[in-house]
Amino acid sequence: MNQTTGSPLSAAARRAHKTWRTLEPAHGMIYFVPEAAEEYGRLGITGTAGYFASRAAPMGAVTAEVVVSTFFNFNPELVRAAIPAVWETATPAQLIAARFRAVDRSWRRLLGDATVESAEMARAAVLARTLAQEAARHAEGRPLAAAHAEIPWPAEPHLVLWHAQSILREFRGDGHVALLVVHGLTGVEALVTHAAAEGGVPARLLQATRGWPDATWAAAVDALCRRGWLEPGDTLRFTASGEARRAEIEEGTDALAAAPYHALGEQECAELRALVRPWSRVFAQHLR
Repeated sequence: MNQTTGSPLSAAARRAHKTWRTLEPAHGMIYFVPEAAEEYGRLGITGTAGYFASRAAPMGAVTAEVVVSTFFNFNPELVRAAIPAVWETATPAQLIAARFRAVDRSWRRLLGDATVESAEMARAAVLARTLAQEAARHAEGRPLAAAHAEIPWPAEPHLVLWHAQSILREFRGDGHVALLVVHGLTGVEALVTHAAAEGGVPARLLQATRGWPDATWAAAVDALCRRGWLEPGDTLRFTASGEARRAEIEEGTDALAAAPYHALGEQECAELRALVRPWSRVFAQHLR
């Protein structure tokens, strides 16, 4: 991994990390806003099935095992409770359309029509779409990013911006999953390391939202202790070796995500961050 200061790869990797962090709330809101549940509910889909179906829909009416593989860190039984039965209720195309409707409604509610229809939004959409289209040209080995990149682009700038960040988010995530596999982590073990990271999401929340039973979670913690990732004890705490390996995964994720941001360049990535930052703050405030 080339982390030499000033090299094109490391500079692009830093841009990838900063730009992803700024734009991610503009995508992640879809998993929390009430409009999403309402739109999926109109199709007859409720609960976690809406999450699995809407995110998987760009891949088509895939099996549960495809979703288990690509989403990586969910209990397979949680996935199988929704997939493939959900495809008998609604088609992938209907789920994709419902997701865009939820984005449109929630962005207009949270940001207001004036912002959604502003020149700033239009400019941000152009920049983000450039990034996403470059990501699509580097989609080898990135199944979720490739599938999302195949969705026809919407016309409205705010939906373009959201869709672009969806592609970029899955592009980054596909690379992250590849590194987790290279480091020998299972899905539940990866969640445990995420919980152990400083400033990470609380362990109980990660465990509950991904559907892992206490016994499976505890077994993953024990396995990571035996392999030298975690210190034994009641608190999730990395060993020096485990912390270094976690940092290697995070730095590698930035490096693997770098290509689109290197193509856009520092000035325009900074412009995109400046445009989106106030909107992302609004989303983050409403989704806490």
